[in-house]
Amino acid sequence: MTHRHRLSALRAALAERGLDGLLIPRADEHLGEYIPPCAERLRWLTGFTGSAGLAVVLRERAAFFTDGRYQTQARAEVDLGLFDLRHLIDEPPDAWLADAVRPGEAIGYDPWLHSGEAVDRLRRAVERAGGRLVAVEPNPIDTLWTDRPPPPASPVKPHPAQFSGEEAAAKRARIGAVLARAGAQAAVLTAPDSIAWLFNIRADDVPFTPVPLAYALLQANGRATLFLDPSRIDPAARAHLGNEVVVEPRSAFPPALERLGSERATVLVDPRTTPARVAQRLAESGATIIAEPDPVALAKACKNSVEQAGARAAHRRDAVALIRFLAWLDRTAPVEPVSELEAASRLLAFRAEGDRFRGESFPAISAAGPNGAIIHYRVTEATNRVLSGGDLYLIDSGGQYLDGTTDVTRTVLIGEPGEDIAEQRDRYTRVLKGLIAIATLRWPKGVAGPHLEAFARRALWEAGLDYDHGTGHGVGSYLGVHEGPTGLSRAARPIPLAPGMILSDEPGFYLPGRWGIRLENLVMVREEQTESATKPFLGFETLTLAPFDRRLIANDLLTPAERSWLDAYHARVATEIGPILDRLDRAWLEQACAPL
Repeated sequence: MTHRHRLSALRAALAERGLDGLLIPRADEHLGEYIPPCAERLRWLTGFTGSAGLAVVLRERAAFFTDGRYQTQARAEVDLGLFDLRHLIDEPPDAWLADAVRPGEAIGYDPWLHSGEAVDRLRRAVERAGGRLVAVEPNPIDTLWTDRPPPPASPVKPHPAQFSGEEAAAKRARIGAVLARAGAQAAVLTAPDSIAWLFNIRADDVPFTPVPLAYALLQANGRATLFLDPSRIDPAARAHLGNEVVVEPRSAFPPALERLGSERATVLVDPRTTPARVAQRLAESGATIIAEPDPVALAKACKNSVEQAGARAAHRRDAVALIRFLAWLDRTAPVEPVSELEAASRLLAFRAEGDRFRGESFPAISAAGPNGAIIHYRVTEATNRVLSGGDLYLIDSGGQYLDGTTDVTRTVLIGEPGEDIAEQRDRYTRVLKGLIAIATLRWPKGVAGPHLEAFARRALWEAGLDYDHGTGHGVGSYLGVHEGPTGLSRAARPIPLAPGMILSDEPGFYLPGRWGIRLENLVMVREEQTESATKPFLGFETLTLAPFDRRLIANDLLTPAERSWLDAYHARVATEIGPILDRLDRAWLEQACAPL
């Protein structure tokens, strides 16, 4: 069935239900970034394979929304004869709906696939146009998707205190005390990474992020109920969870919400991250809802001393793999064909040789020449390019290790420079200046990520340039490579940065159809001691250890302080990683890390 036929079938199904439209987000019932194949409804309908998008289907028109990372990709994957392409941030769906919906029309949505906050925003837009937003169960697409894959059912594995740094019972007691102070008797948890962190468990239900797709109810006394198929928990995992954790099947979750209502319980629910149906069901059954952020999110983001040490160790092992790859690439690509797919495969093989490696933390972005300008490019057999002399090659990749999660981007020159080299060096150096600006920042405690982001863009802004993505995201500890609640982005929530938070520092620049540049290190927030400081200050510790391509650096654009930072960083890379490498790769690294 073509996407045109699927769209027609969906419209017919909506008409049978008395609906004039439907919202189709790229989401599952947990609203996470990575979703199982059985939840890829947006891909089934449109062909879009990115991680952020939403379609709105009306009787006579349809629109597809995605953010700046995926605009180019959406043009290639989505039939723009069927869907109007819109920018998710600049032209949000609620604005489009307010203009497109006609008076009296009923627009459907699956209440398990939208947060309560999103539903409120969309409802206001539809009602401004004179329409109605209607919750629809079951999802209309599920009746049409005849070969829909089954839900995941991977085994649940304990994540020991050796790596987590805190026993699960202590975590539950700590977060339970937060609930008690907020006046809540319980909290609903639906975010898989929050559940994985709280119970010290991991699983393989979704790609790239080792989490179980489960629900949980945490009581203020620290006791909890975990909702997932009990057959997934073997005796070791059952013993790990302990007697204060009850395990029930997922089907028991809605009735459990109703019991809380019948008991007139006060329940904390995060309206930003929890499916709207949860709060609806609680309210319908009589519960009192406290709309507050997920109480686990901030605690999870502030890594303890064990997790911090694990992050440093994981990044050192990851650095060995990345440097071996960069050395191999520099020796090989100028003299024999290397494709984007082969390069990504070779880097994965190097990582797989490292201790405690469990897989990639996201699909590697292996992009040569014009593919590098596609911000979240994913190479396929159809798009696979051979790296050519003069190309800029962008490799954005990461690993999941038992003791940490990595994410690193380097852009390198393949072979001899091409005719664009002067422009490439200027742009590369301005991006590098942005990375250094973040790495060297100090700021007073209480400042949030969005307040710092402009420092990364200054050198580009001075030349009238910019990039259409955030500068940084939070990173988990053997969890999500994109972790809330903080970020270095104008779109991030203004939550103060705190010691132990790990974020990415990744400015970029992209010329569609020609090349792209992105540089990324992970950094960890730490306390800064300054004699003259009148209040507590924070700064960043750089975790990533890999050289930048000196051939692409315009020295005259760097300040003395920036050159000093870069030389010191390269010296650190050579000192910490060089002794671990074999003779050939060590010699390459010494040259790559030579002072400017």
